[in-house]
Amino acid sequence: MALANNNFISYDEYIKLKETSDKIIEYIDGVIYMSPSPSTKHQRVSGRLNTKLMLYLENKPCEVIQAPYDIQLKLEDIDDEKLVIPDLSVICDLSGFTDNKYIGVPNLIIEILSPSNQGHDLVTKFNLYMKYKVKEYWIVNPLKNAITVYLLNDDGFYEQADIKVDTGMIHSSILENFEVSLDYIFK
Repeated sequence: MALANNNFISYDEYIKLKETSDKIIEYIDGVIYMSPSPSTKHQRVSGRLNTKLMLYLENKPCEVIQAPYDIQLKLEDIDDEKLVIPDLSVICDLSGFTDNKYIGVPNLIIEILSPSNQGHDLVTKFNLYMKYKVKEYWIVNPLKNAITVYLLNDDGFYEQADIKVDTGMIHSSILENFEVSLDYIFK
């Protein structure tokens, strides 16, 4: 949900606000978005996905980062400031880590929907991640026990690669042989 009412602020103003706030806030196109406190099911789903990813990535050159952690989206050909806090991010270019955030583009982002901010993840972040060329984007819906996987195609657009509801295995296309059971994720 947007915090500002059509009042755009600069990135510097956002940073000052962030330093004095204990809220989880994101900055996209001059607008501040505040994330709601996650539900119990949201946290359980996030924890299970994080565990599976951590085990899979052990001894591999990538890392999974769990919210709240700042990701400053950055590409050479895009000159603006975007700061998001995805639920889970898989990062393989470890050179972008600083003491308090990651600067660059994660390879995989997973967002877990909350009833109050579904539009933010389904529209705003979907388009933002596509613009910044996040290779794979998972949208997890704990209310429907569903996961939808989008892959960036050669033309720079997301294509739906997989969708599962209630049961079955969901697979990553960019993490070779990574799969997870919906029964496990949503138990």
